[in-house]
Amino acid sequence: MSGPYDVLDRIAQLVVMLVALFAFANGAFMLLAPMDWYYAVPTVPATGPANTHFIADIGIAYLSSGAMLFYAAMNLKLRWMAALAGTVWLLAHGVLHIYELIVGICSPDRFLQDAPGVLGPPLLVLLAVGTMIGRQRVSPAGIPAWLFIKAAGQKMEKSEAQYLRKLVAAPGRAFEKFTHFMPASMHRHAASAEMLHVARIGATLAEDCGPCALTAAQWALVEHVPRDVANAALAGGEALNEDERLAFRFGEAIATQSPEAFALGDAIEEKFGDTVRFELAMAAALVRSYPAMKRGLGLTKACSAVQLAV
Repeated sequence: MSGPYDVLDRIAQLVVMLVALFAFANGAFMLLAPMDWYYAVPTVPATGPANTHFIADIGIAYLSSGAMLFYAAMNLKLRWMAALAGTVWLLAHGVLHIYELIVGICSPDRFLQDAPGVLGPPLLVLLAVGTMIGRQRVSPAGIPAWLFIKAAGQKMEKSEAQYLRKLVAAPGRAFEKFTHFMPASMHRHAASAEMLHVARIGATLAEDCGPCALTAAQWALVEHVPRDVANAALAGGEALNEDERLAFRFGEAIATQSPEAFALGDAIEEKFGDTVRFELAMAAALVRSYPAMKRGLGLTKACSAVQLAV
């Protein structure tokens, strides 16, 4: 989820935004002109006499859902939980309609008339968010710890399991706070995936933590960095191309606090711009937190003790 929004991300974002606009429009209509809304929806009069106060109450619920969905759509990768929260009332409303159909309160004809406007919006949001989650395009913040560990286990070296268990067991919701930090260590907008991840691997290798380096390489594969590029970085960076080697050395220099970081950063900025320099510097600086924490917990294994290849 570190890269910029791609086409499928934008489609998901647009879907959530359209549902937000629908909720806003319907809620405003109900709140500002309850009787007009009552007669504008053909199936509503069949439910009983109009109650303008009750209609306005429901309008406020729609407006609240729309506000949460609008907030989520602005940055769906990080705010996907807000999208789910904004869908709770809409989905519950749809489930009520299904219940009324099952027990005979609502006729099949009326249910089918209402279904597009009642069930369609929440199902569209769930589809959009589910697609983002399935493509690993969302922040891990909000994902249950057991599910995160199960998913992360596919990308992390096995010896890191103890490190994750300690995070989950730590009091004060340490693990939840940790998942909010993770996206920052992989922030990418302008830099290529190859440059960002070789810089992360370079910085991690400098910390002499083999499992951490393997984890960094596994995340590179998730971001579609070619396996040979990830392995070349794990091998010390000499086989990387010129641009990737520059990023690798920059990450390494930041981790070792080498004065060479200034010249390497200047070279990156001159060739790719200050945004790319910023992103590589941020990635290299923050990725060091993982091996540093493992070292503090006594869990670090030296790079020489681990086969560095993915």
